[in-house]
Amino acid sequence: MAMTFDPFTELDRLAGSLLATRQGPRQMPVDLYRDGDRYVLSADMPGVDPGSVDVDVDGQVLTVKAQRTADARTGAQWLAKERPHGSYLRQFSLGEGVDASGISAHYDAGVLSIVIPVTQKAAPRRIEVTTSPATAVETGSGSGAGTTQAGSESTRADADAASTSA
Repeated sequence: MAMTFDPFTELDRLAGSLLATRQGPRQMPVDLYRDGDRYVLSADMPGVDPGSVDVDVDGQVLTVKAQRTADARTGAQWLAKERPHGSYLRQFSLGEGVDASGISAHYDAGVLSIVIPVTQKAAPRRIEVTTSPATAVETGSGSGAGTTQAGSESTRADADAASTSA
């Protein structure tokens, strides 16, 4: 198989690598969508060893880490070595309304799929207000016959005692 060589592309790559600072973790491309009562996150990670994939939830932050090792063939004369290698890192803020304990992940054919269940939000509802029974109190007038009032200082027993003594 023949490979063409473009000196300008190679110079751009070389200049970029010379001017680059510390090589940090790479970001993996993702798709994220809601499907009914769950979110589905799909991350492309071709060539990543499934054993190096690490998915963690800490509070409201979902972290995905993975490692892709470089092909270390001894004695090979590389004509092109363009496939990326190194560590991958991506963090997502979960926000409210997700069930962090129900998150699941599956890696297949270079794609990591993470399912994030949505919690059932409390539906609006009417709260019934209850009252305690009011204490009825008879207040006396001069004739011994009285009217009943609620919330008076005296009690029903006091009112009964007043009407029998009159």
